[in-house]
Amino acid sequence: MGRVENLLGVQALAVVDRIAASDAASSEDAALVTLLTHPDRGVGWLAGVVGLTDSGATRLVERLVDAGLVRRRAGADARSRTLRLTAPGRRRAERVLAARERELEGCLEALSPTEQRTLERLLDKLVAGLTDDRSTALRCCRLCDRDACVSGRVGCPLRHTVPPGGLP
Repeated sequence: MGRVENLLGVQALAVVDRIAASDAASSEDAALVTLLTHPDRGVGWLAGVVGLTDSGATRLVERLVDAGLVRRRAGADARSRTLRLTAPGRRRAERVLAARERELEGCLEALSPTEQRTLERLLDKLVAGLTDDRSTALRCCRLCDRDACVSGRVGCPLRHTVPPGGLP
């Protein structure tokens, strides 16, 4: 292993630890942030994004419904249901994103604004190469602040998270 790989690994682990310590890394939080960006999806779809089995996602959704954070709605047919955040669910998803933002900003404090812009260009390239399929891209972005990612209409480097026809 080279030094750059080792440094990247150390940084990645530290970032994960900081986010986990902020209580913004649970499956519940990932589900809420995902549904904030992608409302009206089914439990099976959500299971794939947050990395749970269908039965695990069903239990997760039950907890979120019982907590008043998500509500089920009629789907395309009589047997299907879609999920949508309630107002408290939206507020919690927004708090998760704010906590994540604070932790990530702290990770960048050592860099000047110019260095941060350089890092952004490099990370754009690295993130773009993480996957070549939509389902894995959505999983990578399960805690993503979509508004921040597409600011300035630059767009998500994981183009596979963007449905045909434009930005979600």
